[in-house]
Amino acid sequence: MVQKRISLRKCVGCQEMKPKRSLIRVVHTPADTIELDPTGRKTGRGAYVCRTAQCFLAAKKKKALDRSLKVSVPDQVYDELSANVPPEEEENES
Repeated sequence: MVQKRISLRKCVGCQEMKPKRSLIRVVHTPADTIELDPTGRKTGRGAYVCRTAQCFLAAKKKKALDRSLKVSVPDQVYDELSANVPPEEEENES
């Protein structure tokens, strides 16, 4: 039995290679818009971000999405992304 190959992509926030399905894809479409791509099939230049608040904040701070997509990413895309990222978990020390 042949095992299915798992596609890996690099997160622009943490720079780690992870399975494509565990990341959020942001696309710069040929119509010159920036959109989230939940299916991973839209045409255009794509960049991937982990589904963690830490990676999202790192990508926003370093302007990694701007560099990867080769265009300035508007704040509304960051707002949309933050809605898809679960809130950061607080660590309780006992």
